[in-house]
Amino acid sequence: MSDPRRILLVGATGLIGRTIIARSPDIVDVSLQGLARREIPFPPGVRMELVLASSDEWPGIITQLEPDAIISALGTTRKKAGSDEAFREVDHDLVLEVGKAAKAAGVKNFVQVSSVGADPFSRNAYLKVKGEAEKDLRALKLRRLDMLRPGLLRGQRKDDPRPLEKLGQVAAPLGDFFLQGSRTKYRSMKAIDVADAALACAVQKAGGQFVHEHDSMMRLIREFRRSLAEKAEAQSG
Repeated sequence: MSDPRRILLVGATGLIGRTIIARSPDIVDVSLQGLARREIPFPPGVRMELVLASSDEWPGIITQLEPDAIISALGTTRKKAGSDEAFREVDHDLVLEVGKAAKAAGVKNFVQVSSVGADPFSRNAYLKVKGEAEKDLRALKLRRLDMLRPGLLRGQRKDDPRPLEKLGQVAAPLGDFFLQGSRTKYRSMKAIDVADAALACAVQKAGGQFVHEHDSMMRLIREFRRSLAEKAEAQSG
């Protein structure tokens, strides 16, 4: 039996990070570690190492851990960060520092949870920063870089109230029905779907740079879950 693939989750305290952690007991052949600035409670059944450190220590820790893959679920909002500059420090600067550390540590797979509409030339400040982060990660020429661009995330956040997002989640099932063709990419996604798409990318073997919007992520998810079911069946048999 081969050694489990060592995946380091950066941004473990957010919606996607927490969902990946909760999902981890169901994923065979994966050893999950987390890197965060504050402690979080683990759901029942979760067994993983969570390294707590200030963000300026993260590059050195990544070098020491030498993970096979990194999932970056880092992200905040301008309101929560307090200013445009503070928002950029997290969603661009910190993401890029993690990417540079991954490159230096020889990490095979880097998965960035971004956003639909990410564009370095966007007039929307949020999408512009997301797009600049993608652009600068590409320039690092990591062995494999996957950028996930989900639409509105559907899931229960903790200690991070977002009233407009909650309203959007209520309307999303009906709104998604009208998003067809080229607009499919704007459909909402459940947090567990984005989590599985990130995990699917983290175990891919081929190199390259890939952008995944809604339909591409759903294909990844179906293949990933089919593989999980086959492995579970093999183990039980």
